[in-house]
Amino acid sequence: MAHTAPVHYAPRTRTPATSSASASRWAGLALLAGVVYGLWACAIRRDGGPITTGNVMFGVVTGLIFAAVMFALHRLAPSFPRELRALSWAAFAGIALGFLCSLGGSSVLRSTVIALVVAAGVFAAVFYRYYTTE
Repeated sequence: MAHTAPVHYAPRTRTPATSSASASRWAGLALLAGVVYGLWACAIRRDGGPITTGNVMFGVVTGLIFAAVMFALHRLAPSFPRELRALSWAAFAGIALGFLCSLGGSSVLRSTVIALVVAAGVFAAVFYRYYTTE
């Protein structure tokens, strides 16, 4: 049997998240997520009624705000410590889903509880990912 010498691999180097290709990809993803979020919010607010200009503008503005916050968070979060980074993504997810729940006519308490449950789950998942990959 042939034996080989152990191979030493160089540590993996990551491309910085600030490269223009990565920024362009994340901007497209944030815009797509904003469109989906805006359509979702628009459909909830319409509640089966006719499509109006105000309803469409509400969806556009909501989607643009969602996309802008998501893109800004993606650009700024790598400079945060892992706890604050996980907390910021959790707060973003909780607030976004809590807002959609409140549009559906849920009570403030129910929207808050759903937002907190989602935020806790996102915090646990994102913190675990950042803790194990750093």
